[in-house]
Amino acid sequence: MARIKPQALLIQSKKKKGPARVSLTTIITCNLLVILVVLSLYATYNHWYKRSNNQLGTVLKTSEHTNGNGEPKKFDLPGYAVIETSKGSLTVELHKDSSPEVVDKFLDLCQKGYFKGMRFHRVIKHFVIQGGDPHNLGAAEEWALHRKSNSQLETSPKHEAFMLGTSKTKANDKGFEIFITTAPIPDLNDKLNVFGRVIKGEDVVQEIEEVDTDEQYHPKSLIEIVNITLKQEP
Repeated sequence: MARIKPQALLIQSKKKKGPARVSLTTIITCNLLVILVVLSLYATYNHWYKRSNNQLGTVLKTSEHTNGNGEPKKFDLPGYAVIETSKGSLTVELHKDSSPEVVDKFLDLCQKGYFKGMRFHRVIKHFVIQGGDPHNLGAAEEWALHRKSNSQLETSPKHEAFMLGTSKTKANDKGFEIFITTAPIPDLNDKLNVFGRVIKGEDVVQEIEEVDTDEQYHPKSLIEIVNITLKQEP
């Protein structure tokens, strides 16, 4: 038998080990399959994403329950506000059930940054501190000029110390003043809409109350609201 030369053996070995060629038809078919799988996954994701959003919208529209009086209330609204002042921070519990319209307006203004930089422009010791428009002659000035002596006042649970309220203004008034009582005051029903209560930071309120003021109860030093943060829990 004839012997195969080494060079011929090398060529023959390379021919046997060489990779098999893939046809063009196979390549196109594989690419089509990959595209179909990707499109299928995208369609599935899109379907479930829209379905989840629709379900979420339905839940938000129907996420109301009734309180003890049978009136509907929204449970997803923030229930607390942290008011950061130049004297420190205080936490306020919002009365969403008893003052829903006032709380809604307060929350909306908080989100718009309305209270940032608002000054406490009137401080009446053992009575109230007021923040808002310093040029607006609001309820606090009337109380300061005509209020009764403390010995004649009867305490009221609704208007005890550290209650948060805003003045009862006309419907077309776009302003929003903040009042925090520093003592029990019974004659506020016709003056204020009380919509919250200070539950942390009473010492900050008392520190503001002790600042020096002029004859018109205007603080001699700047006291302002730095920011208000809304929270679901205290």
